[in-house]
Amino acid sequence: MTANLGRIVIDDIRPSTPRGHPAKAAVSEAVRVSADIYKDGHDVLAAQVQWSGPDGKWSAAPLRELGNDRWEGVIEPTTVGRHEFVVEAWTDAYATWRHKATVKLEAKQDVGLELEEAARMFQARQGEVTEESGDLLEEVVRSLRDQSMSPHDRLAPALEPEAARSVSGPSGAPDWTESGPMPLWVDRERALVGAWYELFPRSFGGFRGTIHRLDAVAAMGFDVVYLPPVHPIGRQHRKGPNNTLAAGPDDVGSPWAIGGPEGGHTAIHPDLGTVEDFAALVDRAVELGMEVALDYALQCSPDHPWVSEHPEWFHHRSDGSIAYAENPPKKYQDIYPINFWPESEDARVALWEACKEILDVWLDRGVRIFRVDNPHTKPVAFWQWLIPAVQQEHPDALFLAEAFTRPKVMAKLAEVGFSQSYTYFTWRNTRQELEEYLDELANGRAADYMRPSFWPNTPDILGGPLRNGPPSAFKQRVVLAATMTPSYGIYSGYELCENAPFSDANEEYLYSEKYEIKERDWDQPHSLAPFVTRLNDARRRHPALQRLRTIRFHHTSNPTVIAYSKRSDDGADVVLTVVSLDPHNVQECTLSLDLAHLGIGWHRSFEAHDELSQETFTWSGPHPYVRLTPDQVAHVLHLRTGPGDGPP
Repeated sequence: MTANLGRIVIDDIRPSTPRGHPAKAAVSEAVRVSADIYKDGHDVLAAQVQWSGPDGKWSAAPLRELGNDRWEGVIEPTTVGRHEFVVEAWTDAYATWRHKATVKLEAKQDVGLELEEAARMFQARQGEVTEESGDLLEEVVRSLRDQSMSPHDRLAPALEPEAARSVSGPSGAPDWTESGPMPLWVDRERALVGAWYELFPRSFGGFRGTIHRLDAVAAMGFDVVYLPPVHPIGRQHRKGPNNTLAAGPDDVGSPWAIGGPEGGHTAIHPDLGTVEDFAALVDRAVELGMEVALDYALQCSPDHPWVSEHPEWFHHRSDGSIAYAENPPKKYQDIYPINFWPESEDARVALWEACKEILDVWLDRGVRIFRVDNPHTKPVAFWQWLIPAVQQEHPDALFLAEAFTRPKVMAKLAEVGFSQSYTYFTWRNTRQELEEYLDELANGRAADYMRPSFWPNTPDILGGPLRNGPPSAFKQRVVLAATMTPSYGIYSGYELCENAPFSDANEEYLYSEKYEIKERDWDQPHSLAPFVTRLNDARRRHPALQRLRTIRFHHTSNPTVIAYSKRSDDGADVVLTVVSLDPHNVQECTLSLDLAHLGIGWHRSFEAHDELSQETFTWSGPHPYVRLTPDQVAHVLHLRTGPGDGPP
C-alpha cells in the first residue's frame, strides 16, 4: 500500500495482504505497524498510526524510525471484528528547527533568524492549547525574542520537553500525508493461542462416554477438543480396517464418508447420541475451560441425501457415474467430492448457501471453531465468500485450514480468511529446516495474515522420528510444537507413544482409528500425560510462549541441538527452549546466547529455571553448557535476572 504521492512518500505498509484482504491480529496482541516513510531534502519527519474498530472510535499511536527510512509503532486492538488503520506522516517543524538551530549554535553561527522562526511557530500554537500550556508558550516566545539574553539562554526554554510536546503533532503541517485505509481483522485470543486435542467420540462409546474423557483432557491443559465428523456414515463402499475395500457388517467406516439414510452434514450419527447429548458435551467442555471444535468436511458418501437430491453438485465421469475422491496412490471410493462450480449459476448459489447452512446449524448448537478438511480442494472464491459471511454474523467464529498443499495455496487460503493453518512442521526435522521454516513463518510477508498451527501427528500422519520411535521422540516433537508456535495440537494416543506406521512408504497409522474403534489403556505407567501437562502449564503461565514473532534462534556448538528464545510483548517474560533433535543418544553442547537480545547484562549471573524438570541453573555469560539425554530431551527455561537488572 502506498499513499497518494505528494511531498512525503508512505510505502510498503505492514501488516497487509497481497490483494487487499484484511491482515490478522488478535485481542491482547501487540500489533506492529510499519512503513517506509521519506521525503526529499533533510527535514525531520514525524509519523503516527491511527486505527478504529467496529465502534468507529479512532485511536492513535506514534511511529518511530528504525533506520533506512523504516518506521514502526504498536497498536493493541481490544475488540473482535473488522478494523482499519491509516499511517500519517508530516514534517516535524519543531524537530527540524531544533536540529538546525542547535547545530548552528554549536558552530558559533548567528541564530537570530532561527530564534524568530521558533517564536512564530510557538505563537501560532497558542490558540490551540489549554490556558496552562498557553502560559508556557507565551513564556517561550518571550524568551526567544529577549535580545538582552545570550542566544543560548534565549533558546533554552524552547528546548524543554514540555515546550516540545506543545507543538508536536500534524496540526498545521502543509505536507501532512495519509495512507489509504488498511483493513485488519481482529480475532478473539483463541485464534492465536491454544492447545488442541483431537479425539474420536465413537472410541469412547459416543458423546456421553466422551464427556467422561474430557476431565483428563482438561487436566492435561488443553484448550480445544477437536472432533472428527460426527455425522452418519455411508454404507456403500464403506472402508474396513486399514482402509481395506471389504468392510464387514460390524465395521464402522470412515467418519469422513459423510451421509446416510439418517441425514447429512447437520445430522448426528445415531451411535454417538442425540443433539441433546452433543449439547451436554459442549457444555461440559465449557465448564472445564475448554471448547469444542468440529470438523467441517465438504464431501459426501454415496448415501448422502445430496447425491440423489442434487446430482448436479457432483463431478460426473464420461460413463455417467459420480467420481470418487483420489489422492494417488490413495483411493477413497467411499467419498464423493463436491463440484463447487456447476454449470448452472443457480446450482452454484444453491450449493454455496447449503454449505453455509451447515455452519449455521452447528453455530446454533454452540460450536465456534471449525477444522476445515482439505480446503485447498475447493475454490478460493468459495472461502472468500463463506468465511466473511459467517464472521459477519458470528465474529468469534474461527476456522483452521487443514491444507497440506503448495505454499502459495496455503498462504492464499489464510489471506482470504482462515484463522489458522496447518503447516509443514511434520516434515521439518533438522535444525536447519526448523530454523529456516520458523523464520519464514514469523518474519515472512505471510506472517501478517497466516497463523501456523503445529501438529506432531494427525490420524492421517505418523511422520518423522515418531515412526517406530521411542518415547523421547514424542517428547521432542511435542516440545518443539508447543514452544515454537502459540497454537499446536496432538491427536489422541500421542501421549501413549503410538508409533506403528502402516508401511515404510505410507505415513498413516497401522490400524488407523479412521476406520475402526480404538480402545486404549489411558493409565499406562509410561504415559506422557504428566509431561504434556507440565508443558501446557508452562504455556499458560508464560506470555512469551503465547507469541510467535518474537522467536530468536541462538547458536549451539552441536547441530543436533536447537535453541531459541521468546519474549512477551512487554519484554518482561523471557523463555529459552533447548531441544535435542536426537531421540536415541546423549547430546552435549555449548550455547552462544545473544545476551543483549535477552536483556541480560554480561556482568551478571542469571537463573534458568526448567519448567519441565523444575531444576534451576545459575548461568553467567553467553556460553552455558547443556547436556540432554533420551530421558530429558529438552529444557524449557524461564530466564530470571537478579536485583539490579531490568526485565529480560
